[in-house]
Amino acid sequence: MTNGFDMGTRRFGRVNWMGLWTLASREIQRFLAVWTQTLLAPLVTAGLFLMIFTIAIGSRRGDVMGVDFMTFLAPGILMMAVIQNAFANTSSSIVIAKVQGNIVDTLMPPLSPAELVLGYLAGGIGRGLMVALLVVLGLWVFLGIGVVHPVWALVFIVLGSAFLGALGMIAGIFANKFDQMAAVTNFIVTPLAFLSGTFYSVEALPPVLRQITHFNPVFYLIDGLRFGMIGVSDSAPALGLVIVLLSTLAVAAIAWLMMARGYRLKA
Repeated sequence: MTNGFDMGTRRFGRVNWMGLWTLASREIQRFLAVWTQTLLAPLVTAGLFLMIFTIAIGSRRGDVMGVDFMTFLAPGILMMAVIQNAFANTSSSIVIAKVQGNIVDTLMPPLSPAELVLGYLAGGIGRGLMVALLVVLGLWVFLGIGVVHPVWALVFIVLGSAFLGALGMIAGIFANKFDQMAAVTNFIVTPLAFLSGTFYSVEALPPVLRQITHFNPVFYLIDGLRFGMIGVSDSAPALGLVIVLLSTLAVAAIAWLMMARGYRLKA
């Protein structure tokens, strides 16, 4: 156990709801305190992506999967903003605590490894949902793009936030300094986001690259959200849902195991 207590002696029952709520609230308040960086900046970035593509390509680009290019592009930009911010929320929280030497303040309270994982994920999912809401509102106001299947869209946004939030926990636990964290972001997270059908349909890829893309869980996140927003997709949404759910559970299990063993967390 990371915090060295016996689960059988806890006075809180099987789940320390108060402790879990406190950790989740701390993680949410942490990004709300700097909302211009954590919420406004992603909205501006998404808007810049769409504006640049509109100016550079615009009407000269033909339809993709039966819809105009900007409508096709919007869900990919939205999911990219969601997953990057969910990853940043959990990873930065852990790395900053490790660098400042106050990670012990999180590990010492009577919270089980599962409760620690859920608390951190709550912050990542909360930030992902808020970013998604702002970007969706922007897409509706400026481009007139709505949401065709709201439930599907919400499910993939939550799963995307959870998947990258858990991955951010793994990266944050592994990294001991900010340049290690930047390396993970630049060489893992960014390629996963950009090479997953964000800007193109995978049907346009050569067969080998198309097969490789189907091993990328982020492809199914973007494809599933695209179905939820505009009703078209490269693969079956139900298949994507299963793959993303299993991937999220696997990554969360690794984060739990690292927490349980105190990997790179204990001095």
